[in-house]
Amino acid sequence: LMLPGIDGLEVCRRLRSASNIPILILTARDTVPDRVTGLDAGADDYLVKPFAFDELLARLRALFRRHHM
Repeated sequence: LMLPGIDGLEVCRRLRSASNIPILILTARDTVPDRVTGLDAGADDYLVKPFAFDELLARLRALFRRHHM
């Protein structure tokens, strides 16, 4: 995950260690090892770009259901 100044996976790890906020990774990194690494870093879901907007909405609804938001 490419972010300016900090690795996106590190952001994910820090968020996960500090809270139970839902985390959905949206990225162009599409290999199985990339997905596994993202999920192991604390993401609840991982969606590869390009993606269908309807799929993104469905995944967000599922995250909100699981986290009772």
